[in-house]
Amino acid sequence: MCLIAIVGMGGIGKTTLAQLLYNDNRVKQHFNLDAWVCVSKEFDLHTITKTILEAVTSATCDIKDLNRLQVTLKEKLTEKKILLVLDEVWNMNYSDWEILMNPFKFVAQGSRVIVTTRDDSVASVMRANVTHYVKKLSEEDCWSIFSKHAFHDGNFDAYPELEALGRQIVKKCESLPLAAKAIGALLRSKLDADEWDKVLKSELWDLPVEATSILPALILSYKYLPSHLKRCFVYCSIFPKGYIFDKNQLILLWMAEGFLQQPRIKTMEEIGDDYFMALVSRSLFQQYSGDKSRFVMHDLVSDLTKYVSGQFISREEPEEVSRETVYKTRHMSYFISKFDSPEKFKVFYKAKRLRTFLQLNFSRGGDSYLTKKVPHDLLGMLRYLRVLSLSYYININELPDSIGKVKTLRYLNISFTGIRRLPDSICKLCNLQTLNLSGCKDLVVLPRDMWKLINLRHLDITGTCIMEMPMQIGRLKCLQTLTKFVINKYNGSSIGELGKLINLRGNLSILELQNVKSHVDALDACLKDRKYIEELVLEWNPNGINISKDQRTVLDSLQPHRNLKSISINYYGGQNFPDWVGHNSFSNMTSLCLYMCNNCCTLPSLGQLPSLRDLSIIGLDEVVTVGPEFYCIGSCSTKSFGALEFLRFEKMLNWEIWFPFGVENEGGAFPYLKELYIDKCPKLTERLPIHLPSLAKLVIHECPQLMASLPKVSALCELELIDCNEALIKELSIPLTGMQKLTVEGFSALESLPEGMTNFGSCLHDLRIWRCSSLMSLPKGYLPPTLKALWISHCKSLELPMHLDYSSLEKLWLHGCDSLSSFPLNLFPKLYNITFWECNNLESLTVLEPHEHDLMTLRMGISDCPSFVSFPKGGLRAPNLTSFWVDNCKSLRSLPDKMHELLPSLQYLYIEDCPEVVSFPEGGLPLSLISIYIRGCDKLVTSRMGWGLKKLHSLRLLEISGKSEDVESFPEEELLPTTLPYLYISKFQNLRSLDKKGLQHLTSIKQLWICDCPKLKCMPEEGLPASLSILEVYHCPLLKKQWQKRKGKEWRKIAHVPCKLLDRELIN
Repeated sequence: MCLIAIVGMGGIGKTTLAQLLYNDNRVKQHFNLDAWVCVSKEFDLHTITKTILEAVTSATCDIKDLNRLQVTLKEKLTEKKILLVLDEVWNMNYSDWEILMNPFKFVAQGSRVIVTTRDDSVASVMRANVTHYVKKLSEEDCWSIFSKHAFHDGNFDAYPELEALGRQIVKKCESLPLAAKAIGALLRSKLDADEWDKVLKSELWDLPVEATSILPALILSYKYLPSHLKRCFVYCSIFPKGYIFDKNQLILLWMAEGFLQQPRIKTMEEIGDDYFMALVSRSLFQQYSGDKSRFVMHDLVSDLTKYVSGQFISREEPEEVSRETVYKTRHMSYFISKFDSPEKFKVFYKAKRLRTFLQLNFSRGGDSYLTKKVPHDLLGMLRYLRVLSLSYYININELPDSIGKVKTLRYLNISFTGIRRLPDSICKLCNLQTLNLSGCKDLVVLPRDMWKLINLRHLDITGTCIMEMPMQIGRLKCLQTLTKFVINKYNGSSIGELGKLINLRGNLSILELQNVKSHVDALDACLKDRKYIEELVLEWNPNGINISKDQRTVLDSLQPHRNLKSISINYYGGQNFPDWVGHNSFSNMTSLCLYMCNNCCTLPSLGQLPSLRDLSIIGLDEVVTVGPEFYCIGSCSTKSFGALEFLRFEKMLNWEIWFPFGVENEGGAFPYLKELYIDKCPKLTERLPIHLPSLAKLVIHECPQLMASLPKVSALCELELIDCNEALIKELSIPLTGMQKLTVEGFSALESLPEGMTNFGSCLHDLRIWRCSSLMSLPKGYLPPTLKALWISHCKSLELPMHLDYSSLEKLWLHGCDSLSSFPLNLFPKLYNITFWECNNLESLTVLEPHEHDLMTLRMGISDCPSFVSFPKGGLRAPNLTSFWVDNCKSLRSLPDKMHELLPSLQYLYIEDCPEVVSFPEGGLPLSLISIYIRGCDKLVTSRMGWGLKKLHSLRLLEISGKSEDVESFPEEELLPTTLPYLYISKFQNLRSLDKKGLQHLTSIKQLWICDCPKLKCMPEEGLPASLSILEVYHCPLLKKQWQKRKGKEWRKIAHVPCKLLDRELIN
């Protein structure tokens, strides 16, 4: 792996250079994965690791433990070629860098990590292979940037006077591209020479950067902003350096603060969008890593917002705010923590004129808690609040009635909290514009007087369990966002109320449509007139009792506007679809889903939707054939499904034939289809489209009668055949030279794989063979030389020939392979990940003699192997092994020998339900261990004083769980290292107390987690260590009885701990 540092002063173009590399398709094609992380001043390991993991998996992550994060990231990165950019690293110590880079030790050759920094010492700490120093631009290059931003085409030919002034201005930019961009954008399309001359002669150029730390060009850029943009820009000081903010959310905040001029023709949101793009055009905001909705400010621009906002905006953590200046503060933000106590916010109770209380969630992950006292105090003291955000605090289940007294409140975000009901007093907030309740899964009802919120514009109830809409919701004339509308048979607003909400836009789900009384009521919803709705879900309840007699006429009456981009029709009970479904007038439609419409006999004509890219048809049980009507053949000269990239058929229980004929056979359909899924179609017998030139992935699941030929396409790189007819397996005899990943599953009668699999060429790297119980051998005992990952599950008769060359194999997963009794590790020299699971006859791992080479293994697991008894004699020589777990191996008596010597890189050790393991090997455990989990190993726990844990100074987490009867007090003195920060203990049935000496020497302990200890009744007399910040206790009834009173001797022992959780309830 190559480490590259890009070093240079602020504003010189380090990030721009990195972006040019990162976004170049020629660069991207060399890497399997890429990730961009804006680091800024705070080098937070958890946040950076989590951001990288989310980037490479394209999924959100809620792992709160750094160790688990790193293990997961390592699994995703191993043998992958990655491009990682860490942007704006200000400071970094060597130990943090080493921890961050741990998962990257296992990436493929050719991987690159690029770090941009102003500090040359960062390049030294990271031991950069290459350090590139970004020099100042030449005057001509600086002029080129300036002219491009001052004039769209950069052409000054018609304005020689402006060019002369511009060239003098550029000289003052000190060859910094950020300065040239900012000043160029400031003067964009201004043709008055006097204005250019004012900028040239401004005294601000003479301000010493050392005095303000701000580039004069940026100060000038701010000075000449229109006043309405200045307010919006300064407000962004509320975001810390490097914070990635959402465009639409910022506009809503601006609106709440009254920064947007009153609209005439445009809406306030549209005006906010204009303001936002104006700041983008002036290079004050920049798009974050290609995401259209997320933006970030350059660190120097962030410094500018802080400089011009003075003491009116606080983005420091509350504990750092000066008590002398807080009374001036109008807007504050802070990062959410695991636990936020009243003390954290006490200083802001003096800020009587505070308008913004904004909680920021900076990818922290895990649950967060806030004492109920904080909302009560805030709402009782801060009567000028306009913005209040308390999202992601899972213990907040109610708001105080006093919220109704904060008449100024315009923005309220309590998303992803445990809120169960809203106080009726919330309906007194006549100025409220935005109410975000998304992710509040315990919320089932809204206050009945919601109609009084006459200025409400955005109501997000996504992910709630609301069963009805409040009466008269149609009176909310300003409402633009209403994510869900639920029709109740007996109570609440009827669907006709939607017709009164003429400003609706964005996403809308209409649920419980079986309760619509008639198509006339459906017409009253006026969906055809809602031209700004982009995504629509229409859903009936399959269990509804009062089913409408004619759902087709209801659906016909719910025809949306042709601007719609996405629609999903769920549980529709009609026999066919109205003509509007699939009509080519819906030219913007990109996604369409028909879900569980069980009574439909035919598919709608969808082939002429010109922009459709994603089509899912799921659970249409009565459809027997898919033919010309689906393609819409003959009605138009354009290709059918001309833009479609993703097509899924699933749970089509009576579908028999797909007629892929007509224009399709001549290449007239699906020219750009990349992925095709056919799942659970038990009666489908023949014919698949053959001419699919762009098909890259084909998945066929549970289609036992399908005997069609597979598409013959060179682009096909991934194929899954699961629980299908064996005739499809024969198709594998035909060369598929581009195949990279193949899954064969559920062919119980299959005895051998086709020999033609040897024709897969040099691409196959992932082979998965599951549930082929009769399979005895691989094709000719052959594995492609490019194969890197082999997954074999429940192939009870399959034996791995030991004479094969497994030298390319890197990942092996063996599940339910009963033919395996021993496994020779030395035949797999490059394995980095190996797992044995439910291999009932596996007894041992061996290393055939003579064998002098180390194993490359990084991760090894043995689970549910009841006969397993031994590891190789002399231990496992695996110097790179970082993760090792053994689970439910009842016969195992000992772990590998010499672990302390032979496993010097081991970081994660997990031993569970191995009742015969008595002790750790002689010599103890590797000093490199970070996390140890021991569960259900009672004999092993009995010998705990001989574990030698005290020497493990790298250990960060220890979890011990079991029913060992001898554990009455824990932890014993000298058992644990003093540096241990996290201790989890559970299921000790006889544990009565915590050992005072064992705990008190844990001077670095941060979190203590205790669960299922029914006899535990007291804490040490001396109390708990002062360093402890989180105490979590679950299912310990004797402790609960004493602590619930919040007084007395036992309470005093824990009173100093900031975060105390008792059965998930925050106690304070």
